[in-house]
Amino acid sequence: MIRIEEIHKSFNGFPVLKGVSFEVKKGEILALIGGSGKGKSVILKHVVGLITPDQGHVYIDGKDIGHLKGKELEELRSRFGFLFQGGALFSSLTVFDNLAFPLREKTNLKEEEIRDRVLQELDQVGLAGAENKFPAELSGGMLKRTAFARALVTKPEIILFDEPTTGLDPVIAHTILDLVKSVHQHRGFTAIIVSHELSRLFQIAQKVAMLHEGVILTIGTPDEFLSSDNPVVRQFVSGSLEGPIKLY
Repeated sequence: MIRIEEIHKSFNGFPVLKGVSFEVKKGEILALIGGSGKGKSVILKHVVGLITPDQGHVYIDGKDIGHLKGKELEELRSRFGFLFQGGALFSSLTVFDNLAFPLREKTNLKEEEIRDRVLQELDQVGLAGAENKFPAELSGGMLKRTAFARALVTKPEIILFDEPTTGLDPVIAHTILDLVKSVHQHRGFTAIIVSHELSRLFQIAQKVAMLHEGVILTIGTPDEFLSSDNPVVRQFVSGSLEGPIKLY
């Protein structure tokens, strides 16, 4: 469903991606791991067409999104849900209206249908009864659940998760990833998740890709990662200070 071929991207002359390639099959969850600030979020933005590569191609169901414009690009993006790192909720809108916003903007659903859809998604993520709260009234975990529900509300085929557990304590972070796993089992969406919660991430992803020095160093199943003899992979997974990964 998603195929990335040899994408290169530089910012202000500094190369970030140096030939990234990988594939995500329909219904699969791929965990994208690697050091902080090394380009994982940049890859997600390429996948949804927010950034175009300097070189290379991004295909969704065989369509090169770099060749799509206007209505065609908007139609493609309508198949995506995106959970941003900070949640990106509208602070002036209630939880209900945050979820209703994309439905009002992008669909022809009637208000009664929108209400049913929003309440259904809130119940799905364990937030039944929170629809009239504002983001400032929510805990960190509730904010993430709300953002997840908004990503789900348009019933997307593909969901991109950019650090969905940032700023959460370990228990709540694991709860959010468990929720992703549970909803995926019911919905079967295709997903890419960027996260550093490796222990739980390896339990929900079918495939793991590691970005290192601008390329995908290795890709495989979680078991293959955990048993890897690659010194970079071993250091990253163990969190050791000793190894080939530069600590600056």
